[in-house]
Amino acid sequence: MIVTGIDLVENERMKKSIENERFVQRVFGEREREELSKRNFPLQSMSAAFAAKEAFLKAIGTGLSGAPLNEIEVLHEKSGKPYLFLSGKAKEIAEQMHLTLDLSLTHTENYAAAVVVGTMEV
Repeated sequence: MIVTGIDLVENERMKKSIENERFVQRVFGEREREELSKRNFPLQSMSAAFAAKEAFLKAIGTGLSGAPLNEIEVLHEKSGKPYLFLSGKAKEIAEQMHLTLDLSLTHTENYAAAVVVGTMEV
């Protein structure tokens, strides 16, 4: 069985949100913040990561109440390919569902989007 989630974020709204350090701590995990820091916190990447978190929660069918957003981290392989690194409740849910996840991100100057596709092993 396949589950999917998609989300779109307006970069201007994210720009305002990330001015609040509490928002950044609540939404972005430690590894994710380290990776973003090395690239000077690019707005489009932060928007895409936020979209990925919401897309994941939609894919698992819980909405925002499913897991803390900072437990859903967007990291990158050396090749640049993004992937989801899950911890805590997010990891627990994905493991219970036997999910293998794929992530695709895109962004423009004004918007960022993410698609999460999960394959459930039955």
